[in-house]
Amino acid sequence: MKFEKDVEFELPVVITHGFVLFPGQSETLTANRDFSRNAIKDSKDNFESYCVVVSQVIPDVKFIEGYDDISHVATVGKLQGFPGSQSFTTKFLGTNRVKINSLELREKTFYAKCVLFEDEIGDEVEERALVSNIIEKIEETSIEYLFSTSYQEIRDALARGQNALDLSYLFASKLSVDKDKKQALLEAATINDRLMGVLTCISGLIQAREADARIKKILQENVDKQQKEYYLREQLKAIKKELGEDGNKDSSAIREKLEKGNYPKAVVDKVKDELSRKELMPQGTLEASLIQDYIDTVLSVPWTEKSVDNDDTKNAQRILDEDHYGLEKIKERIVEYLAVKKIKGNLKAPILCFYGPPGCGKTSLSISIARSLNREFVKCSLGGVSDEAEIRGHRRTYVGSKPGRIINLLRKAKVRNPVFLLDELDKLSHDSFKGDPASALLEVLDPEQNHKFADNYLELDYDLSDVLFIATANDISKIPGPLLDRLELINVPSYTSIDKLHIAKDYLIRKELQSNGVRLGAIEFEDDAIFYIIERYTQESGVRNLERRIGKIIRKIIVNHIDEIKNENFHFVVGVKEVQEFMGVEYYDPSDREIGDQVGVVTGLAYTDFGGDVLPIEVTHYKGKGNLVITGNLGKVMNESCQIALSYVRANQEKYGIDNKLFTEEDIHIHFPEGAIPKDGPSAGCAITCAFISALSGKPIKGGIGMTGEVNLRGKVLRIGGIREKSLAALRNGLKMILVPESNKKGIQDLPKEITDNLEIRYLKTVDDAYKILF
Repeated sequence: MKFEKDVEFELPVVITHGFVLFPGQSETLTANRDFSRNAIKDSKDNFESYCVVVSQVIPDVKFIEGYDDISHVATVGKLQGFPGSQSFTTKFLGTNRVKINSLELREKTFYAKCVLFEDEIGDEVEERALVSNIIEKIEETSIEYLFSTSYQEIRDALARGQNALDLSYLFASKLSVDKDKKQALLEAATINDRLMGVLTCISGLIQAREADARIKKILQENVDKQQKEYYLREQLKAIKKELGEDGNKDSSAIREKLEKGNYPKAVVDKVKDELSRKELMPQGTLEASLIQDYIDTVLSVPWTEKSVDNDDTKNAQRILDEDHYGLEKIKERIVEYLAVKKIKGNLKAPILCFYGPPGCGKTSLSISIARSLNREFVKCSLGGVSDEAEIRGHRRTYVGSKPGRIINLLRKAKVRNPVFLLDELDKLSHDSFKGDPASALLEVLDPEQNHKFADNYLELDYDLSDVLFIATANDISKIPGPLLDRLELINVPSYTSIDKLHIAKDYLIRKELQSNGVRLGAIEFEDDAIFYIIERYTQESGVRNLERRIGKIIRKIIVNHIDEIKNENFHFVVGVKEVQEFMGVEYYDPSDREIGDQVGVVTGLAYTDFGGDVLPIEVTHYKGKGNLVITGNLGKVMNESCQIALSYVRANQEKYGIDNKLFTEEDIHIHFPEGAIPKDGPSAGCAITCAFISALSGKPIKGGIGMTGEVNLRGKVLRIGGIREKSLAALRNGLKMILVPESNKKGIQDLPKEITDNLEIRYLKTVDDAYKILF
């Protein structure tokens, strides 16, 4: 394809972001935009592989709208090989410089109308001088930062004896300058103008290199100067110390803070000693920074700051009633504490411990106490803590040492008399290497000792007597005896179905409506629906699962009425039918609980960390050698209960009509279902004994009866704990009667009316009393 001077011609256009192609130069480009890809295809098919390669004015622009977005001087490029179907990377050889007169987009391809833009020849003497100066500059400096190619390529071009025009394009193409400068070199009217531009760019690059070297030298000199000044300052500090002058502004600020602040004398003396040590050390050393961290920590501890208590007993009663249903004895104890404190004026804070099943309000009670007293509230979760240093802090000799959780949480509270919750006290772990955190808590929770609590990091005694410590636990039997002795135990009992109904209506439904963004009163639950959820979908001691089920139903209603829910007139009533629809298959079926008369099957009553539960016990026998087989993941105490029960039955075999051969010629197998769940404790002894008697005598046991009580070798039924939780579990599981030790009779008086009205309670002195009722 031939191009004639002053004759306008049209070619497809490849537009680059920041690349400039020069005549005589071969360059590789990748086309990423559709219009450039189309131009390459059209060039190959219709224009003998010729196209215009032009750079856009603003490199970062993605879309080209017209003529003003591109440079008006460009280069005709000839394709040297066509890219494959998967890649649009190809090589272009620049042939002619052109001036673009117009740009038009047709069928997603840009086309330009151009005319040749040939270089004018300047003064020959000036031309030689410019080429000579450029070569001289190149030879006297490092070439790697002048050009984007190797020096050998430049040397080869010079050796070939290329003319000034070709050299000007070669230098302009390879210079390490930006797009705008390269475009200016392409647009130069004469060869000499381009050579002068190249010489100017090379001089600028050399000057920039020299400036960079000067800056680096100055920076190095400044570093050396700073090191010198550091040693001079240290010498000056030593001189001022000899003269009794203190030039340390940080130390002055700390001393001023000590004078103005209300710190105990021991704290002031300790901080001043540490400051003196720090001032003797070089500034910026690790030891100095550790001392500064220690001083900052000591000064951030609330040594004297206290919040003013609200001792109004009526206000406390109102807040406790607002936040919790029932729990009258607990509320009475809190009000008693406030009343005594109000009369006496000052009172050592008791160490309260709320214990009971999960979800019964132990943690929320602590928050309500803090609110009623107008105190700050902090919580320390002890579950899984196995390091004594978590309580007492790390000694300062260790790297990364810090105060213990007690001091850190007091720093967070910013007062020395917050309500301090020690959550899950029974979940503390013990590590023989790291110490026993439960033992570390002895000092914290002893009102006679905690006015001088020693944190290893602080190295100062701290008064904890104004802190109202509250502990929570599920099972107090897992709390070490010495620690338990320091606690005032308050049982937070399981809730009855009536309790759960009131809690749901007064607290849970309102809470879930607010958390899901629904107007109060828009969704209403019928009492029967709440009872249905409690009986068929929860079966728990607390109300956590009940809250989750209510939340699930509310969210289902929101999904089904998304467009109406915000309407002020919207009102939805949840009945039993709606509960069945939204909750699906029932988790618990009361019809499955009724067990008829069976041989060797007894329903025991158990107390776990999660409240009361029923414990089925199964006994069978078969040909063997008189062995006792025990299964069901039992602990040591429960295994012993099985041995004791069998010994008692064997000793009284005639009384219960049992053939002696069964103990010598057959094996006896006792099993506790749900074998994956660990079980332990002595309170199933009576139930195990009765299961043995039934299985070995062949007499069926009446259904619908649960029983509990420890048994000794003489058949006496001994006292057990957790009677409220066990009786509630019996009621939840549809039992009609429970058998309990007579020594627990006083505890029955405290049971809710809902239990005593719906459950027949019989008392046992011996196994014989149970035998008369069961058989």
